[in-house]
Amino acid sequence: MKNQLALFVLLLMPAAVAQAEDWPQAAGPNANYVVQDGTAPTTWSVVNNTNIAWTKTLPETGQSTVTISGGKLYFTCLEPVEADSQLGSTLIAYCCDAKSGKTLWERKIEAKYPLKLSGCFSDSSAPPAVTDGERVCFFNASGTIACFDLNGKPLWTVESMAVGRSQPFLIGGSVCYIKQSYMPEQGKFSHAHADDPLEKWTQLQAISMKTGKPVWNTTCGVNMGSIPIPWTLADGQQVIMVGRGGGHGPPEKPEGVSLVSAKDGSTIWTLPLDGFMSTQTFNIHKDRALIFHGNSHLSVDLESGKVIDTTSFVKDVNVLRFIDGKYVHKTETLPGGTKGRSIIQQGNLLVGDYHYFRSYTHNYIGRINLTNNQVELLELPTQLVRESGKDDLLIYTDDQATPAPGKKKGKGKGIPIQLRAKFHNDMKNSRGFVVMGDPRSQGNGWGHHSTAIMTSIGGKLYVPIMNGTVFVLQADAKKLDQKAILAINDLGPAGGSWNRASLSYSDGKLYAHTIKQVICIGKE
Repeated sequence: MKNQLALFVLLLMPAAVAQAEDWPQAAGPNANYVVQDGTAPTTWSVVNNTNIAWTKTLPETGQSTVTISGGKLYFTCLEPVEADSQLGSTLIAYCCDAKSGKTLWERKIEAKYPLKLSGCFSDSSAPPAVTDGERVCFFNASGTIACFDLNGKPLWTVESMAVGRSQPFLIGGSVCYIKQSYMPEQGKFSHAHADDPLEKWTQLQAISMKTGKPVWNTTCGVNMGSIPIPWTLADGQQVIMVGRGGGHGPPEKPEGVSLVSAKDGSTIWTLPLDGFMSTQTFNIHKDRALIFHGNSHLSVDLESGKVIDTTSFVKDVNVLRFIDGKYVHKTETLPGGTKGRSIIQQGNLLVGDYHYFRSYTHNYIGRINLTNNQVELLELPTQLVRESGKDDLLIYTDDQATPAPGKKKGKGKGIPIQLRAKFHNDMKNSRGFVVMGDPRSQGNGWGHHSTAIMTSIGGKLYVPIMNGTVFVLQADAKKLDQKAILAINDLGPAGGSWNRASLSYSDGKLYAHTIKQVICIGKE
């Protein structure tokens, strides 16, 4: 295996293959959140009903990325509540017509272990559905996986705790997801599992799409917040990189990364990294695996698992700041984030020769040019405030922001980056009930939370944040400057459009899922 990896690493390609018009899993048809072809909308507004094909009001909060196959949409939301609520466990799985949003069928998926509603990291509805074109598999992160045929006929159901932040993906006739072995207590996972034995470790598991039966499990351990991505080598061998290490005292050891075989889950090599925060997407570029570790970007030899290059993305970096109404070049050294975090959790994506990331401490999007290790950072607003008939307002500074509910603006302390907003998320569902188990969900989407994963379609980079603002950038722009910002869009009114789902794409349309609705972006 080792020599074969060395022979074929220059011809890596994504593992999954699907019809061009399909988005069968959260990571898209290529399983890496990137589609090189395709023409997706770049500008729209739900507030002004501009370039919106349709919207579908949902009865309850949900955060699964919409998946698409054969002209049908698949997603989940929570079972409707009848009062302000903090916890939930039962899901409603939807199949809808992609052209109109009309519900074709819906199914209830119950589970045993309630989780916080509308969590800024995840909730029961967070893992997206996966479809192989013959059947569709829904994941309830409260402890149930259910599979149906495309007409909604139940095929199988298993009790299994898919991690809320898991992004299930297809490998041949199997679907892979991150499986949790210990259960939540009162809607959250405790810090009491740091010394749990191997049999309690979180692992990546593959199950058959036909039967739901296990095909393989990893044994190296996988952190609940990591986002593995499958890759296929030119000779057909499939590999996956997984990570260990993060908050809440995870038991998996050693902290660091492992390359595993997608054939049987066996470990190919392991790279220990002390203090590693594994809550990121794991990408491979040519003959190297790419890792953000603390304040550094590591390139790891794919054959040996050894670090061969290190680049700081916080020290003396080039930043384009927005100051006094205009962009200004600065050279800055950024402070490191807490507990080894310097990028927002799940906030990175590989697009061509650029590894994009979102800063943990500032409202900066950055990228590393993998051909020369050049680091660029661009300041973005923390919120778009758009009201019909008024000029857009972009929030950059504390002076423009208001304190979060129940908090005061302290003298000289400023407002934390995650709370810099004019209108904080009200966390109300479409029927006016507050459905929130974690007050951090009132934040804007920068700072300490788990972000919606970026997607790239046709050379454009789509960057949604938690308050419903979506940035569109030219991913391969020669310079990461204001000219690279193609548009700043809304998914609804500021404060009323909470969003934790990635954007998906099919047949010239984008699909978004907010606390209140599913949105089809792009006119006929």
